[in-house]
Amino acid sequence: MSMKRVILTILSLAVITSVNMPAQAGFIADKKAQIQQARIEKNCYKDIENLFAKQDEYASKYDVENLKSLYGDNFINNDGYNKEVYFSLVKETWETYPDITYKTKIKDIKLNGNYATVETYETAVATTSADEDLINDIGELNSFSNCRYHLEKLSEHWVITGEDVLDEYSTLRYGAARFVKMDLSSPSFVSAGSPYTATLKIDLPPENIVIASINREKIVNPAPRPEEKYRRLPEEQVLERVFTANEDNLNEYNVVSIGLTQAEPISDEDVRIFMNGLAFIMTRVNVVPKNNFAKVGEK
Repeated sequence: MSMKRVILTILSLAVITSVNMPAQAGFIADKKAQIQQARIEKNCYKDIENLFAKQDEYASKYDVENLKSLYGDNFINNDGYNKEVYFSLVKETWETYPDITYKTKIKDIKLNGNYATVETYETAVATTSADEDLINDIGELNSFSNCRYHLEKLSEHWVITGEDVLDEYSTLRYGAARFVKMDLSSPSFVSAGSPYTATLKIDLPPENIVIASINREKIVNPAPRPEEKYRRLPEEQVLERVFTANEDNLNEYNVVSIGLTQAEPISDEDVRIFMNGLAFIMTRVNVVPKNNFAKVGEK
């Protein structure tokens, strides 16, 4: 009797084991796949972080050939610039600011198979020689931007295939303007053909004479030369202009030119007015084309 019970128990265990083994095998296989996928994703994150570290390194060393190798031949940015135009502008920037340095902070990485999107916060700093026609002092450039890059994995390497500049704010200051609080505000996104306001605010005592102009430029290459129309800022030190976004599917820059003046007595009756500070501020306005096929309540 006991022998029969042992045999029945063994048979029962054999049946249970034969039933559970495929499920356990599937569970183990799933776990292995998850671990493998996690390892792949971890390596992808590391590779992408290394790519952007190299981008900063090559850009700060003005190594254009190695920098270009990080970009795909099909690269395009949200201003419509392809790889050739984009790097021609990079070279122009280096010629204008030969000591420029870059720093990129990755805010977010999203993976989708062999594709990825990377959001970054970027800064650039540089100096420029004195503008002898206006002010005998060096200029300080500070640029800040929030970008979204599009990446593709080709073979074992990630390359940059696209760039969207979401926000961009740059200042170039000479002389006393380096120490004055000033700000230009304008929308980051606006619909094509819609009005928007650009506002300049400067924190200076009202007795200071400040002249400034606010212009709008389409982002094209080569860039146009706007006609400066300077106005004296009112006592509240605020200047505004209303623009209408273009309908040419082109993004825009708002560009402000600012001159700070100082009075120096020459005699009891005469004073000499001279410029002791000069600044330029630029902000990006991304123009969203109208979608004439999107209508409310229609399918």
